[in-house]
Amino acid sequence: MGYAMQIDIMTLFPLSVDDMMNESILGRAQERDIIRIQSHQIRDYTTNRQNQVDDYPYGGGHGAILQADPLYRCWKHICQEAGRRVHTIFMSPCGVTFTQQEAKRLVRTYDRLILVCGHYEGVDQRFLDECVDEEMSLGDFVLTGGEYAAMAIADAVCRMVPGVLSSPECYENESHWDNLLEYPQYSRPAVWHGREVPQILLSGDHGKVERWRRKESLRRTRERRPDLYARLDLSSKEDKKLLAELAEEDQQEPSI
Repeated sequence: MGYAMQIDIMTLFPLSVDDMMNESILGRAQERDIIRIQSHQIRDYTTNRQNQVDDYPYGGGHGAILQADPLYRCWKHICQEAGRRVHTIFMSPCGVTFTQQEAKRLVRTYDRLILVCGHYEGVDQRFLDECVDEEMSLGDFVLTGGEYAAMAIADAVCRMVPGVLSSPECYENESHWDNLLEYPQYSRPAVWHGREVPQILLSGDHGKVERWRRKESLRRTRERRPDLYARLDLSSKEDKKLLAELAEEDQQEPSI
């Protein structure tokens, strides 16, 4: 079967991964054979009777680390099944921070990925040196295992595969697509707890609605993520008008 994207997740907890990855949008996309997300139990590739995958670290230290050999055997099995070396990512707090731009790069560059979930105190460096192409992190914090990070990356990548969502607009208008945060969203009723939906959204004028959304995205990004705001190209005539309006609104706000 030639899937548009296949992701293989190497883990010690495949049932937990499967429960999440086979639900909702991604589950339906797998049923339609657009994508495939398959977990692989690392313990199945041990050669000892106890299915042991970890051991103490050379040089001493607290805890245990995942051994290179069962990881390698699992990784090799996946590559042999694919008939080629598969681009491999290790979930690591030492890796580059995963972003929407990284997700776009992965979905545009690869049709199959291996995501390796670490556990315990780390992974034997020799496996990383031989089999891993890059390391990725969700941010500057540490988790008990790599499964959460792997599922987040799989979700972010697979939802951009053509056919998984109803149209590209479902993700192109969302936060971080072009370094912009998404504008505020509203649904029925028009008044809730005394709070009204902005009248422009009820106007039926699609041009004005789109302009309002762009301005609110600029406002939100400027206020909440100045680092992203600094990267934006705001040289267009329309954006300059919106910035002027924002500046005028800022001056009209009462000082606290």
